[in-house]
Amino acid sequence: MMDLLLPGITTRRIPTERLTTNILEVENRTDGEPVVFIHGNVSSSLFWQYAMRDLPATFRPIAVDLRGFGDSDPAPVDATRGLRDFSDDVVSLLEWLELDRVHFVGWSMGGGVVLHLLREHPALVRTATLVNPVSPYGFGGTKGVDGVHLEPPGLGAGAGSANAEFVERLSVGDRTADEPVSPRAVLGSSYVKAGFTPEPDDADRWVASMLSTRTGDDNYPGTSEVTPEWPGVLPGTRGVLNTMAPTFFRVDDLDVIEPKPPIYWIRGDSDVIVSDTSLFDLAYLGQIGAVPGWPGDELAPPQPMVSQTRHVLDRYVLAGGRYEELVITDTGHSPHIEKPKEFLATLVESITEYTD
Repeated sequence: MMDLLLPGITTRRIPTERLTTNILEVENRTDGEPVVFIHGNVSSSLFWQYAMRDLPATFRPIAVDLRGFGDSDPAPVDATRGLRDFSDDVVSLLEWLELDRVHFVGWSMGGGVVLHLLREHPALVRTATLVNPVSPYGFGGTKGVDGVHLEPPGLGAGAGSANAEFVERLSVGDRTADEPVSPRAVLGSSYVKAGFTPEPDDADRWVASMLSTRTGDDNYPGTSEVTPEWPGVLPGTRGVLNTMAPTFFRVDDLDVIEPKPPIYWIRGDSDVIVSDTSLFDLAYLGQIGAVPGWPGDELAPPQPMVSQTRHVLDRYVLAGGRYEELVITDTGHSPHIEKPKEFLATLVESITEYTD
């Protein structure tokens, strides 16, 4: 892993009570307000290195490898707990590090982990920054801004929605760009806005990060069940993708928490993963004809992921909380690697603005 680190970034494995967790840190930065970066699905802490390195010295950056990703233990994931296996691991890590009152920054699935931390451990959260986060109603299988379940619940969500060839290429460590579903090709078409060209070393680093994902029933993508209703899949009870199925993940009641830390929602305006027209939502793919047999808007409308997040955060404000939606233009799912300077400036301005 050392050859994948930027100069000044260090790594160590922490033996917490739950599992051994790998973290990245910045050399000689042990003081300052802690900022904990949590990566998304099919990735690792390696995606956060530029943000960590360039964060002002008043902060202490720490990037976590979630279980089954990067160099953390490949512990099984109980999907029936939603993303709580991951959020509980983070809490255990912070206890070992003797840290509290943390700035959390969560990207994509990591945004869902931060939502769990915010909902269940609000006193631990100094600020919560959600970067292109999964909807508070989960990924797939819901309709409308209030996240009503499709019937049967979980329809089209979870591990059954994964592309089998992509999973296979992950499992064998494919580093090529020969096919549209190779990890390198998916990085270029979906993680970033099409047309963004990273430096070769960065592309290699991020592909290696993707390939650190453990595959199988207990990790990515997990187990699935069949159903006669289109598109024929329901979430199983094990593995990563099922943690975000609406049957297991729902964090829409942030209005009840006390205290109410400030929330900053940073997103790219051209995201094709977390979107009201997501290319990873089987209902939207059915609507545009990419998945045959779609039964129509009444039974399986596309999930309005961005609108759902805004709806939940607006309710947070009505209950006395505060949030800001900060849009980075001409950017896809990963503003922290597509426009690192603009992302960092946005992040620093947001979390610096907050004072106890």
